[in-house]
Amino acid sequence: MSYGVSASQEPLTACWFSLLRFFSYFKGVEVTDNALVNVYPVGEDYYACTETNFITRINPDTLETIKQVDLCKYVSVNGATAHPHIENDGTVYNIGNCFGKNFALAYNIIRIPPLQADKEDPMNKSEVVVQFPCSDRFKPSYVHSFGLTPNYIVFVETPVKINLLKFLSSWSLWGANYMDCFESNETMGVWLHVAEKKKGRLLNLKYRTSAFNLFHHINTYEDNGFLIVDLCTWKGFEFVYNYLYLANLRANWDEVKRQAEKAPQPEARRYVLPLSIDKADTGKNLVTLPYTTATATLRSDETIWLEPEVIFSGPRHGTRTPQLPQATAAKCCLHTMSHRPSAFIYFCFLVAFEFPQINYRKYGGKPYTYTYGLGLNHFVPDRLCKLNVKTKETWVWQEPDAYPSEPIFVSHPDALEEDDGVVLSIVISPGAGPKPAYLLILNAKDMSEVARAEVEVNIPVTFHGLFKRA
Repeated sequence: MSYGVSASQEPLTACWFSLLRFFSYFKGVEVTDNALVNVYPVGEDYYACTETNFITRINPDTLETIKQVDLCKYVSVNGATAHPHIENDGTVYNIGNCFGKNFALAYNIIRIPPLQADKEDPMNKSEVVVQFPCSDRFKPSYVHSFGLTPNYIVFVETPVKINLLKFLSSWSLWGANYMDCFESNETMGVWLHVAEKKKGRLLNLKYRTSAFNLFHHINTYEDNGFLIVDLCTWKGFEFVYNYLYLANLRANWDEVKRQAEKAPQPEARRYVLPLSIDKADTGKNLVTLPYTTATATLRSDETIWLEPEVIFSGPRHGTRTPQLPQATAAKCCLHTMSHRPSAFIYFCFLVAFEFPQINYRKYGGKPYTYTYGLGLNHFVPDRLCKLNVKTKETWVWQEPDAYPSEPIFVSHPDALEEDDGVVLSIVISPGAGPKPAYLLILNAKDMSEVARAEVEVNIPVTFHGLFKRA
């Protein structure tokens, strides 16, 4: 494992050298280079990535490996997420942990510029934009994604922690696995940090809310002095991955469901962060936007307590979720379901909304209406979903014995509306005969099937990806 120096380039001290010597005693600490999580562009190149400091440059036409790249050689991070933000000009933003001031762990936002006229590899021009402090000196939070708008960066620090010393000692002394190094801070709740993107300046505002797990941001945007942050959350401080051990997943379906019902429960939530406060408003809700029920209350200790608007929540435990008899695209509407019994049945199918995607190129970091995601039935991805974040309307595509991947939205070249386009997903159908997988193409407006391209090979379950025009 590599350890970067702080962005401030503080001089190394005896304490720092002692720390390096301490780490040098641990043998066998190897960071995976299995870049199986996502793919993203840097300049004219494409990189496959996971959540370590290693990314792999690939040929986008043949998918062959070209070379491995160590981010630590370019910028001060020990690893980076598999969910960078890519601006329309090609600028890449990402977040990774590092050693910051006073040898405490911190989180660096890094920026990789687009390809310039000199054609130099943009990696050589990588830089740290801003550094977020860590709530715990040697226990960074697990970070999977972050929020970005034209003017602000949002980092959500959850109570799911990585015990760094346990990680190092477990690998060298008793060979425990990476999951053994996660622990939860039961009293921390969630801290939200905001920085100005262009100035690289932290806002001195302390946003706090109740505990949840977080993997994916849906979208973040600015509106009249507020930041709107939409997230796919899992309620509680316990790490949801604890319920995904193979022993659990290999059990029979009833046991899988029992495990899932014990786990933190999923909700898609909207948080609203005021960008300025007045001490005279202590005790008051600072949110004045008319279209949301989210609140932000200024407390006497100058923290801002956030309560979310729930934009999607799965059914309560014990709700029956029968399978659709055939391939179906169903629409339901939360605010009218009392008048449409069949809509309520379809609505119950959506247990969790995860792996969100939007019309990112046009609406990333801006006000938006639609998001697409995987519907997880007790952790099993067995449907594709579309959600209207304003009205809570939901559309569903589902087919028996079909397990789709993350939906990828592709806008129509002459699109007039946000959802003019198609949704792409790789679907696997184990035991379905000689063609066990296919590329599914759905109409992005109503989630009806447009076409499918079947293949005669087994395709593994995928995490994330992108659409590249030929």
